[in-house]
Amino acid sequence: MRQEKAADTAIEVCAAVIVEDDRYLLTRRLAESHCGLLWEFPGGKRKAGERLEDCLVRELREELGIEIVVGELITTLSHRYPDRMVILHFFQASRLRGEPQALECSEFRWVRQPDFADLVFPEADIAFLSLLFSGKIRS
Repeated sequence: MRQEKAADTAIEVCAAVIVEDDRYLLTRRLAESHCGLLWEFPGGKRKAGERLEDCLVRELREELGIEIVVGELITTLSHRYPDRMVILHFFQASRLRGEPQALECSEFRWVRQPDFADLVFPEADIAFLSLLFSGKIRS
């Protein structure tokens, strides 16, 4: 008799790092979601058996109504919240077509690096932001 607790099951998430004119595309989580109203790179949960790249394409279509081209994997990080473990896969991506719309997020913004300090992000994203803006990884 084996029961897995939610905190023991890792949730895989794919996120797109899209940069246009030195601005990053960010989305704000829905109020009722985990880490509600915090800012993040667009993306979402991977479905069972789904390729990471396919997850990212699907999530940006659902969340923002845009088509993207998925580039290289930038990095994979994990973070344990009190109630869950998340594994985040950050990919370079570029917009193929469509103008972003807030379909499954509360809003979106194009943000320059200095303006990230004005936004609040989930704990799981903080390590990525530190790596990104320290120059240890490239977007």
